[in-house]
Amino acid sequence: MIFFLKLVLAHLIADFILQPSSWVVDKERFKVRSLKLYLHLLIHGALVLVLLWDFSYWPLALSIAITHGLIDVLKLYGQKTSSKGIWFFIDQTLHLASILFLASVFIEAIPEIRSFPIEESFWVYLTAIIFITFVSGICIQVLLKDWSSSIDQSHDESLINAGKYIGILERLFVFTFVVSGYWEGIGFLLAAKSIFRFGDLKESKDRKLTEYILIGTLLSFAIATASGMLVLALVS
Repeated sequence: MIFFLKLVLAHLIADFILQPSSWVVDKERFKVRSLKLYLHLLIHGALVLVLLWDFSYWPLALSIAITHGLIDVLKLYGQKTSSKGIWFFIDQTLHLASILFLASVFIEAIPEIRSFPIEESFWVYLTAIIFITFVSGICIQVLLKDWSSSIDQSHDESLINAGKYIGILERLFVFTFVVSGYWEGIGFLLAAKSIFRFGDLKESKDRKLTEYILIGTLLSFAIATASGMLVLALVS
């Protein structure tokens, strides 16, 4: 399980942390002629070797990089402006499925090279934290993209990226409350956010904004809660 988890972690880091938005734009513009595409694949392969910490797995790293590239190319040529959201989730599903398949193949082919010097629970928690901070925020953004375009932001005086970091912090808090068994904390956090947001929503008199914030908050809390429960199940 940890073997597969490390491969997933490598994917999350390469796809969501070490891939700037400028690279995504470059890939969408130049497709297979984009140098950023191949640099992105190189990072994927390198991260697999770093996290497995065994160069004997270079065929696996190469296979993951090539498979990732093929899936990315499929997405680049298949998606349209109106279908980017759908293709985002198709792309991620295919990546995870390919990682699962390749992991099952190579763990059988090289069974003697499976040593994990770091506590297994460390990898579980690290993957979960990466997911709830960087990955889930992007997933929520993609899910709400169609609605966010209909929100009037002409009078938005919030700090740059404030919403992004608030979301990260609230998911970290919820995750911490779940894994520590302090479920009451989630209620307090939700109540506190409601109080702070009440004034803004009351003044804006924008029903769309209210619904948008409510959906985003519930999604954020649900993802963090589910992640915490999954971690508890894996480490118990």
